[in-house]
Amino acid sequence: MNTLVAAIEIAIAAAFVSMPIVRHRYGKAAMATAQAELSRQGVRTTALHEHGMRFDASGHESAAPLSVAAIMLTAAGLNLAGLDIARPVNWMVLTLVFLGNCVIVYSNHTAVRSVTAAFARTGDPELARIDVPALLDRAEAGFPAWTWTLQKVRNTVVFAGAVIGLALSVLG
Repeated sequence: MNTLVAAIEIAIAAAFVSMPIVRHRYGKAAMATAQAELSRQGVRTTALHEHGMRFDASGHESAAPLSVAAIMLTAAGLNLAGLDIARPVNWMVLTLVFLGNCVIVYSNHTAVRSVTAAFARTGDPELARIDVPALLDRAEAGFPAWTWTLQKVRNTVVFAGAVIGLALSVLG
């Protein structure tokens, strides 16, 4: 049972690493397409950088998922070592990963609203008039089409893995 939970945790770790790898590889292209959209809308192309909006793997876009991956690998190691502490650690990390992924999915689904609100809060009338849906659509176009399939697979691995891992921890 511990080996199976460890395998699930390793899969979740890999899922969390997948998107920073994609963002590292294609983030510059996404930023370029977003900046081109800003230019098309008559907005200064530096606006995104000025307000910390990025599409690459810098900052928390990598630090958070890589930290989660490290925690999952640590939990997997505890399981593989057969340590008694593994079970409560599984409960804690798998629950937190499940809930954290809920926040990630919610954030992705509310991106237009949150970016629009962030631009409005700046008080900059140029930013307040940005067509945010068009901006985010163009940024997404900077990533390969398979990125969105990978994102669905990633979410499935994280959600299903957390639920199955928790169930196995109850049974074990």
